[in-house]
Amino acid sequence: MTKPLRVMVVDDSVVNRQTIADVLREIEGVEVIARAVDGQEALRMAALLEPDFITLDLEMPRMDGFTFLRLLMASRPTPVLVVSSFSNVENMFKALELGAVDFVPRVGDGALLRKTLIEKLDALRHTNKTPVVSPSFLTRKTSSPVLAVRAPTTAPTRSEGLPKRLILVGCSTGGPQAIVDLIQRLPATFAPAILIAQHMPERFTTSFADRLSRRCALPVTEAFDAALVAPGTVWVCPGNRQSTIEVVGEKLRFRVGPLDPADRHAPPIDRLFLSAVALATRTTAVIMTGMGEDGALGAKELLKAGGELWVESAETAIVDGMPAAARKLGPSVVLPLSSLLARIASL
Repeated sequence: MTKPLRVMVVDDSVVNRQTIADVLREIEGVEVIARAVDGQEALRMAALLEPDFITLDLEMPRMDGFTFLRLLMASRPTPVLVVSSFSNVENMFKALELGAVDFVPRVGDGALLRKTLIEKLDALRHTNKTPVVSPSFLTRKTSSPVLAVRAPTTAPTRSEGLPKRLILVGCSTGGPQAIVDLIQRLPATFAPAILIAQHMPERFTTSFADRLSRRCALPVTEAFDAALVAPGTVWVCPGNRQSTIEVVGEKLRFRVGPLDPADRHAPPIDRLFLSAVALATRTTAVIMTGMGEDGALGAKELLKAGGELWVESAETAIVDGMPAAARKLGPSVVLPLSSLLARIASL
């Protein structure tokens, strides 16, 4: 018999605590073992009960969610799913950098919250062999120091010609911090173009691109329709849209448009990968942590056409759904996260 996932709910609102607890009880194999009204009470309960997973509100009295995350990750690292209104989008990224594995925006009606919460918790529950923190979660930084971005004094001129090498990155749950780790490693002389499809809501991708641009020695921009993809640039595909690329003459352009009814996640990784098949011999697809199988179909076609597939190994993937699906394809490279990011940055 599979051991149940023991979850603690942390929220200062009685209504929210009840709603989240009710949703969690609907998920097979999940047991709600405690409810806490603020960070102080949650820390005591976490030490006493040792939950496998925690849902967390950010705005609470006495001790907010950010302080709780810092102290929890320093004393007993535990997977945390943030459930918050996110009136300030930056707060979400701050929580992810402090160690949260994912977030659920508390917006719209209760039905949407229930659907999203069930989907994410169910994925996290069933994609890992045991409901514990993955090795990568234990070793990743739990704070984000302010980095001085290196001035690109030695960077090549950003021509609008066709990039000689494309790096297409696809990830979902657990991906934002991995992407931050990646772009902070890139030297100002990095020549390939990097296109990132991270599953994320629309307004969050705009803020995510802005946040990355403050940490990267290369230009980082949210993709938009007809944008030219130059060598040595980094692009974030917008949420709630599909992003593809096409060669026009000697230039590479983005095409950004509405989602197709068949798209289950946004931005869809498969769409981006499939659009690069014509450029497969100069393309490396990278699949990192995430639930589901998005990216596997596109990666399969890229491999057939002569492209490369690099995949994060199971030992470091916070959620090993997407990487596991990609590893079945016979990728060129399978590496733990740190080694994978170092290999990309060395190109």
